[in-house]
Amino acid sequence: MLNPLTATLMAADRPLHGVPNVQSPPRSRMASGPRGLLLVDDHAIVREGIKRILEPVAGRWAISEAGYASQALECLRLQAFSIAIVDLSLPGMTGLDLIRRMHVEHIEVAVLVLSMHAEEQYAIRAFKAGATGYVTKESAPNCLLAALQKVSEGGVYLPPGLAERVVQQMCGLTETPRHAELSDRELDILQRIVAGQRLTDIANALHLSVKTVSTHKARIQEKLQVPNMAELIRYSMEHRLDRSHAESSLTPVAWAQSA
Repeated sequence: MLNPLTATLMAADRPLHGVPNVQSPPRSRMASGPRGLLLVDDHAIVREGIKRILEPVAGRWAISEAGYASQALECLRLQAFSIAIVDLSLPGMTGLDLIRRMHVEHIEVAVLVLSMHAEEQYAIRAFKAGATGYVTKESAPNCLLAALQKVSEGGVYLPPGLAERVVQQMCGLTETPRHAELSDRELDILQRIVAGQRLTDIANALHLSVKTVSTHKARIQEKLQVPNMAELIRYSMEHRLDRSHAESSLTPVAWAQSA
């Protein structure tokens, strides 16, 4: 039997919003006057594109920027924010790890993920980490504005197509992919491997030993049931797990100019 929220998602005659087991943000986020909004993305051109899209509602927000997770945490310690727009693919600490930290240390801040990943596993992981909204960079710019409005009001948001796939996977209506068994760390390492990074580079970026990264790689291949690198890359591309595929769908400049 479907739980009430799942049933609501599947029956909605408007854009689907919602994911189960997500704590609603405190009502204080609805305070009047400009509120703090933190943009977290390691690409300056993406942050500029987001700010351009937000121009119609810019008067409602005092926007700050961070290029990586540790900088974002420092901003959160020094300023009050109502919402953060976070990319999942950050250098060093991943966006998922950052969201978990924020959910514990800054529960008053709603997190809206803006990611290049349209695969439902990323959305599910983001909500489990503590996000309350998820928008892909393939979405129309007005989708970001709708998500910002919804999340800032204390709701949760997913674009219709992605929400439907998430619900189908939750309800067992579609086969759960093998990469759902990967941990967040393994998924991050998989992306880096497929992007062409050497194990030593991955180890340095994640502050791990090369041996640990190599062990992760072996576990990834075991869980995905792929015997070699060629099959690993083929699987990743088929399931849209490789960063280059997602990034090529729409450039930040074109995305911003379409607003």
